[in-house]
Order: sequence, then structure tokens, then C-alpha cells
Amino acid sequence: MGLENRDALQLLRAAFDEEAARDADSFVGRFYTRWFSLDVALRDLFPPDMARQRAAFAHALNWVYGELLAQRAQAPVAFLAQLGRDHRKYGVAPKHYETLHQALYTTLRDELAEAWTDAVDETARQSLNLITGVMSGAADADEGPAWWDGTVIEHLRVSRDLAVIRLQLDRALHYHPGQYVNVAIPQCPRRWRYLTPAIPPDESGGIEFHVRAVPGGLVSNAIVGETRPGDRWRLSSPHGAMQVDRDGGDVLMVAGSTGLAPLRSIVMDLARWAHNPRVHMFFGGRYPCELYDLRTLWQIAAHNPWLSVSPVSEYTSDPAWAGDYPDVTPPRGLHVRQTGRLADVVTKYGNWSDRQILICGGPDMVRATKAALIAKGAPPEQIQHDPLSG
Repeated sequence: MGLENRDALQLLRAAFDEEAARDADSFVGRFYTRWFSLDVALRDLFPPDMARQRAAFAHALNWVYGELLAQRAQAPVAFLAQLGRDHRKYGVAPKHYETLHQALYTTLRDELAEAWTDAVDETARQSLNLITGVMSGAADADEGPAWWDGTVIEHLRVSRDLAVIRLQLDRALHYHPGQYVNVAIPQCPRRWRYLTPAIPPDESGGIEFHVRAVPGGLVSNAIVGETRPGDRWRLSSPHGAMQVDRDGGDVLMVAGSTGLAPLRSIVMDLARWAHNPRVHMFFGGRYPCELYDLRTLWQIAAHNPWLSVSPVSEYTSDPAWAGDYPDVTPPRGLHVRQTGRLADVVTKYGNWSDRQILICGGPDMVRATKAALIAKGAPPEQIQHDPLSG
């Protein structure tokens, strides 16, 4: 049965659960050890600390197998093709996909042990052929550059742990609003992180990112606290398929903190058109002062009646440190700010089942909001979020 064997696909998917990437002795850790033993030169292509790499890999493979289990091949094939094109930035060559396949297959077989039947073996071989074949083929077929370099021209500290960074790329990067890219900064060599442009593509090479420092996050803290104009960044090819179908009905957007960036880019792109579906955006943060881009949203909404914005904060008032940063209160015109968790505030108004639904933010917020909407009756197939955050 191969890729139609639901029991085998479920077994393979479970191998890539959250525990799979826990530490170097976990399943994904053993996979990387085996892969690097097959080609020792591969180790130099990855960061010294593999914890984040393991987690991202496990999450991506868990999502891919989940899509295959649901018999949805189009989305994982597109995602894997993007990954293949993106991995060119590491220096990954076609021969590396052969050892990747070998290491994954062998580690899966060892992990599943007595559960490894002939049927599971067939499904594993076919799925790994798909995964490595699509990635390798996309990388080989892409004639574009493996990366884009750019110079930081502005760094704005808009809150204690939030920054807006603007760059001028050496050559324009073409992406769809809502897509994200992998970024490397000089302070943390070989430690790539996913960031989403907060503006539509610019033919002159301008690009903007919104970054929140994550506790313990080496790269995010370096971006927020140490980035300076003149720094040289490197960007990968774009990922993601989040978008608004202008003929697909009205839209609900839910943005948590810097998850605003992709939705802001999409809204700015929609503003090019005279007629759009109605878009209602809930923009949330912990404190009112962390709704850092309300003025921009107010400006867009003031000129585009199809857009309405509801600010949401978990706390009613700002902490003392907020006085050190710009006042983000917009002129009157947006909806009154509400207090509470985004998932609770959004679903208070119903299930939004007649909308295209886009959710962006931290993984916990995305999962909670998606689950709350589905529990209210929103069709799962109408909900979009990035594979790496849901």
C-alpha cells in the first residue's frame, strides 16, 4: 500500500513527535549522529548547538507525515521543494541526500524495532524517496542564487524585547507576501533563523523584519540587542504558502506579537487594489505597549475601508519600563482595545466559519487559537498557518 497505508504513516509520524528531538540521545539526535558519521564533512555545515536544528527537523517531518496521512500531497511537496532550494545555502549537494536517506531509513528501522514490518518498510522507503527526491530535485532545478546578502540600514528598538530591522539587499529578493526566509547574522555564524518580511517585495531591494527576543534565544537576542547599521546579513530563498484569495471570501487574521509581520505584508499588498474582501485583524501582545505597529495599521485602515483592526492585550496597563519606548497609541479610528488571550477574544465573536483564517505568532498561540476556532466550528481546511508554527 505504501503511501496509502495509514497505520504505517501514523507510526512513522509518531517517531517525529516533540520528544524525538529532546537531546543528542533522542531519535533525531541519533539520526544526525549517523548522518554525520556517513559524511564527516557535513558536520561543518551545521551550527555547533544542534538543539534548534533537531527541533525544527522533527517538527517539519511530523507535519509532512501528517499531511501524507491526511492524503494531502500538494502542500508537503511544495514545502519539501522549498526546503530543498533553501538548503543550498548550507552547501548541501546531491550526494548528501543519498546519505540523508540512508541515515533516516536506518535510524527509523532501529527506532521502531519490533513494529517494523514489511508494510512499514514499504511505506518508509516510499515516503523517504518522496522527501529526499523532491528536495534534491528542487535544489538541482533551481537556477536562482543560493542566498541574498544585504546591509542593515536601520535598527529601531520599539520595546524592551522588540526591534524593527530594515536592510538594503544587494539584489532584490522575490517572494510572495506572507512567506518567510532563513536569516544568518554576523554575531551568530551558521545559526540560521526563520524571519518573515513585514513588507511586500521591493524591486529596489529594501526589506524589513520585526523580531522579538526569545528568552535563551541566542540569535533573537543578538538581533534585538546587538544589531547595528552596517551589519551584513545573509538571507535564504523564501518559504511558505500563506496567502489571501481575493476571490475566496472575507478574511480573519490573528497576529500575536511579531506574528504581525506576514499579515502586515499581505495587508500592504492588498492595499494596491481598489476592491478586496473584508479583512478583520486581531493584533495581540502581552502589554498595550507591545502593540508596536498600531499606527501603521491605523494608517492602512484609514485609507482602506475593507480593513478593520482590533487590538488585544493580556494585561490592562503597561509596565514601568514602557516609558523608555515610543508611545504606540494610534489616533482614534481602530476598535477599542480588548483584554484577554487572543484565542478567547477571537472566539468570543463566533467561529468565523465563513472566513479565510490566517494565524501568525508563537507556536503556543497558533495552536491554542486554531484549536479554539475548530472547537467553535471553524473548518480546519480554512485555517492557514506556517508548518513550523502550528
